[in-house]
Amino acid sequence: MSGDSITLVSPSREHITLALADKALTISTSNDTSSSCFPCFSLLSGQNGHFVVPYRQVINAIFNSSDGILEVLYLAKKQKTKKYSLFRCAGSLHEGQEKLVFQWIERLMYSAYEGAGVKRSRRLRVLVNPRGGKGKAVSIYAKKLAPIFLAAGCILDVTMTTHSGHAYEIAKEISVIDYDVLVTVSGDGLVHEAMNGFADHENPRLAFSIPVAPIPTGSGNALALNLLGIEDGFDVVVAALNTIKGMPMQVDAFSVVQGGKRYLSFMSQAMGLMADLDIGTEHLRWMGDTRFFAGLLYGIMLHKPCPVRLSYKVAESDKAKMVENLKIRRASVREPISKRASGTSDELFSDELPPLKYSTDDNEGWTTLEEPIMYVYAGKGPYVGRDYMAFPVSLPDDGLIDIMALRLTKRLDMVRAIADGPSGESFWHPRLVYVKAHAYRVQPVRNHGTLSVDGEAKPFEDFQVEVHPKLATLLSLYGYYKAEFPANESRAAEEC
Repeated sequence: MSGDSITLVSPSREHITLALADKALTISTSNDTSSSCFPCFSLLSGQNGHFVVPYRQVINAIFNSSDGILEVLYLAKKQKTKKYSLFRCAGSLHEGQEKLVFQWIERLMYSAYEGAGVKRSRRLRVLVNPRGGKGKAVSIYAKKLAPIFLAAGCILDVTMTTHSGHAYEIAKEISVIDYDVLVTVSGDGLVHEAMNGFADHENPRLAFSIPVAPIPTGSGNALALNLLGIEDGFDVVVAALNTIKGMPMQVDAFSVVQGGKRYLSFMSQAMGLMADLDIGTEHLRWMGDTRFFAGLLYGIMLHKPCPVRLSYKVAESDKAKMVENLKIRRASVREPISKRASGTSDELFSDELPPLKYSTDDNEGWTTLEEPIMYVYAGKGPYVGRDYMAFPVSLPDDGLIDIMALRLTKRLDMVRAIADGPSGESFWHPRLVYVKAHAYRVQPVRNHGTLSVDGEAKPFEDFQVEVHPKLATLLSLYGYYKAEFPANESRAAEEC
């Protein structure tokens, strides 16, 4: 054994070499096929018995001195299913390596954690919603998530939520010093509850510094899609990796003021067609996120205008500039820094939420959209569903909210816009008003309609929304929303 490598011996006497490379752990076998003691080798891709595991995917290494067995635990894709899973590479040490194994383990674990700025053995406050999505969250947690968290040495405090508002109650009373992450095993509804619990905490600023890590077991899972990307957004194992290895990323949140009351929104607000396809398809939860597409087709068929008046405090209305700002943000992204770690902001220790800047009675500086519209959709995060990138130029921390409103148009034009939904190209639709704003307000002009906030039904009444920059914290493996929106130079030129 050198300082960088160690050799294991399987029961069949096969030699397995584990070497510490610059950015990854390499695993090499003495032949092309592996023994039954190492099922991971037959499932991982590689050539000539040589496999590469990025340090980000290594979650633990343990040496049992009583039996001389070293095991390395990591997450990787299965070759057949292309899905991530937990793997164990274990064997007895080759002769003469016992004295050096602990040094090798520490070097590996440093590369897997501290070298990337990640704390080992995170303390997780886990909330599991048994009723979310298709009702499989409890089984998924027990069979897939708990084994991974325990393998990584995480300290777990788990609650199965029993009623609506349970996550709110827990987040409202959470001990900030006892947990590193709040984990929601559910859809986006549990995150909405938790955020509002933080807002009513005795120290909201400090509560909001607890990173939230969503595990996608709901029907929409938009937040997980935005954090993990379209390929991995529904993979609970990748979400578990984000819980273990993700870095805190500050994100904007919103205050919604309605009927003299104030509550928090972290993702989106919708009225008209977009609200109908969300709230109006609750009975289709068994379809998963496909229910949203079904609702969208039904809404197009009805072709019902949205009975509201929309006004906003505009910050940017040039679509080409929004795309350019997105490119600049991606190019300049750095490792996210935890607010809790830095502790430099006096606001962090305030016992109040940020004050509201915009009065609901003030009309100065507001722009009003006068023409009829099909819907109002506003939010933070590109994806609102697997088939719809509604806000492709959304940024996590620009201090603005993205607002889109489709002017009344023909059904065929709406179908064309929807066809571009998965790629975000509907952003360029000529009938789509898309602005970034500091705040906005909506006034219904009829008594009947639907308002959805973070996927939850709210009263169809006047409301106003404003942005609180970097109030909340999420865990991210990337430091930005994992949504690919390639710049369409010709469309951008048309805008100019």
